[in-house]
Amino acid sequence: MAAVTAPVGTARRLVRWTVLAVTGVYLLLPLLAMLEFSTRGTGGARSLEAWRDIGESSDLLDAIWVSFQLAVLTVLGMLVLLVPTVAWVHLRLPRLRRVVEFLCLLPLTIPAIVLVVGLAPIYAWVSYLLGNSPLTLTFAFIVLVLPFAYRAIDAGLSAIDVVTLAEAARSLGSSWWGVLLRIVVPNIRGAIISASVISVALVLGEFTISSLLNYDTLQVVIYLLGKRNAELSVAVSLAALVFAFALLFVLANVGPRRTRGSGPVEVKGPLA
Repeated sequence: MAAVTAPVGTARRLVRWTVLAVTGVYLLLPLLAMLEFSTRGTGGARSLEAWRDIGESSDLLDAIWVSFQLAVLTVLGMLVLLVPTVAWVHLRLPRLRRVVEFLCLLPLTIPAIVLVVGLAPIYAWVSYLLGNSPLTLTFAFIVLVLPFAYRAIDAGLSAIDVVTLAEAARSLGSSWWGVLLRIVVPNIRGAIISASVISVALVLGEFTISSLLNYDTLQVVIYLLGKRNAELSVAVSLAALVFAFALLFVLANVGPRRTRGSGPVEVKGPLA
């Protein structure tokens, strides 16, 4: 029996490493091509001029700062909106779970161009009341990230017995906000991090709504730079991809690592 399982295990490892190698080559080749193109110089020599120009373009630096602020505001708005809502639905309104899921997944079925047509009249009033700031795109971006963030947070809540934990905390004197902040949030920290990563990636990569509403975000400025300086545009795109990968790696390692058999956060003592 051992003689039979040994070749099977070797074959599985070979297939696994082959798939990983092919996937790695598939993902890395475009990045290497972007690096090669952005470092082309005159006469066949390599040059980092395009990369140096990143720090010298005021429009680009302004767009990076705007996109960073939008990412932070979108993540905060998404978490404030979704975490209490989804937790409350799991705890008190399970019959509305399908309705909330349908509403959150609805933006996924509507093309971005159609969303812009509907958002344009609304943003006319938003600009009138709040000013013509690109940070007002936060409202539109929260709508865009709802389907992905909802799935992550809902999966995190479904993986724990949130009702039992909430009842135990309430029996010890905790308020509903105490249950949310001290019981629910620590147990779904991984789901919150996943939703945040997805939201940041979407905000940094969004182009259609920003362009049609005439706001200069990172992707819009990269597109405009590509018309007059292709090397700089590719260098910025590569830098944005590397930043997104690094952020994903950091946040993935910040998330909780549970060992086999570990349970949810325990409820101890009276909770305020």
